[in-house]
Amino acid sequence: MPAVPANPQPDQTTTQRVRIDAAGRIVIPAEMRRSLGIRDGQDLTVSLEKDGITLRTLALARARVRAIARAHRKGQESVVDEFIAERRAEAAHE
Repeated sequence: MPAVPANPQPDQTTTQRVRIDAAGRIVIPAEMRRSLGIRDGQDLTVSLEKDGITLRTLALARARVRAIARAHRKGQESVVDEFIAERRAEAAHE
């Protein structure tokens, strides 16, 4: 799994105009691909946002999910152990 590149600056926005072809494809400018470490044939995630579409590498998408999970984590206990304990408690009450 490729590491999350250090190049992108979250406080900087680069915008370029691109065109959608008849097949619905766009070309991501080479500079942007290099900055994010995107290689030919690599999978990306695409998300429909309130005001547009966001493309992310899988490594960046995973990092984002981990950050969201960390923000919602209760205490230092394993999330898996916590989930199992909750399910056992629910089963005990049934």
